[in-house]
Amino acid sequence: MPIDPADVEICLAPDEAAEPAEPTDADQAAAEAAGGAGATPLPMSAPIVQTSLFSFPTFRSLVKGLADERHHTVYTRGRNPTVQALDRKLAALERGDAAATFASGMAAVSAVLLGLLEAGDRILFVNQVYGPTLELARHLRRFGISHDIVLDLGPDAVEAAIRRETRLLWIESPGTMLFRLADVAAIAQRAASHGVITVLDNSWATPLFQKPLEAGIDVVVHSASKYLGGHSDLLAGAVVTSEECMERIFDRAYMLNGGILSPFDAWLLLRGLRTLPARMRQHEADALAVADFLRGHSAIRRVHHPIRSESPSPAEAGLTGTSGLFSVELVRGDFAGVEALIDGLRRFRIGVSWGGVESLVISPERGDNGAALEAAQIPRGLVRLSIGLEGADALIRDLDAALAASA
Repeated sequence: MPIDPADVEICLAPDEAAEPAEPTDADQAAAEAAGGAGATPLPMSAPIVQTSLFSFPTFRSLVKGLADERHHTVYTRGRNPTVQALDRKLAALERGDAAATFASGMAAVSAVLLGLLEAGDRILFVNQVYGPTLELARHLRRFGISHDIVLDLGPDAVEAAIRRETRLLWIESPGTMLFRLADVAAIAQRAASHGVITVLDNSWATPLFQKPLEAGIDVVVHSASKYLGGHSDLLAGAVVTSEECMERIFDRAYMLNGGILSPFDAWLLLRGLRTLPARMRQHEADALAVADFLRGHSAIRRVHHPIRSESPSPAEAGLTGTSGLFSVELVRGDFAGVEALIDGLRRFRIGVSWGGVESLVISPERGDNGAALEAAQIPRGLVRLSIGLEGADALIRDLDAALAASA
């Protein structure tokens, strides 16, 4: 589907460093020769400001910076010019007021939960949610923060699950593993009427294909290790929200937890954003071609891809496009069948994560976890495919051969 030209412009724009370098004599001469005397050349790529701290001309100026480290560059654990260049781009892409980036997606998740919740609060998880996020929620029970899970995605059912102690509603749409869609705008509206903060993990769709803040969601979280980085060479997380909400997260969790993004990884992520529109177009097109092939295959019971969702439709759910991640149920739905298919693939690498240029395959099936899968409403024999950039035809041939051999 078409990508907003404004988003393409944001991705491709030069990375604005916080403090442009003073032009050299050679720079000035080049500017004058080009008819732009006095102009400071703009680097297309943000400089990597690889430093832990910044010095100040006076003690008074240092004291002023320490009083507000979110807006003053004092120590890289709080603010760094390279990281700030990335934060501005991500905020612009999500149409948010402020962004903060972290050393991993889970560092971002932790900062949101620890920054916004108190002992006695409850979290409501909606849809199938990333496993480590739920593991963290179970860990938070030790500190008086509890949670509920609702898998019925109807707005009425979600609202009925909101308790008096519910302070935060966490949603994935599409959801983990089955990629079911929710009416994000309707759920955000119901939660707001109860004074509940809403958070949406937007890693699957990216800001190019879903704008949760415009739908009424309060906070957007990303595992930027996935599509935003896009090359399986970095770990990063991001949070985008309002200025008011970011102040709470920054003061209570970003600075104190210390899970901040390094300048070099910020630079890698800025580089990844430049190709995000081109990559996402190809991921979408190839994944749809592969999914259509698998829908007609006799060894496949069902394909779980949000493009075929009827209620709500992708448009009603707020999706303007789809990424390269979906799952299939095998007719031979036992561990042996899953193992035979996965080990028979040659183009697909076997590994966790997704969103890179390489195709990946994995399954939640472990052979002895049937009860856990049933509780999460995940069918046996499920296989998740992350479609990379090798080309749909090559991936279809690989899947066809592996399915035939594993039947």
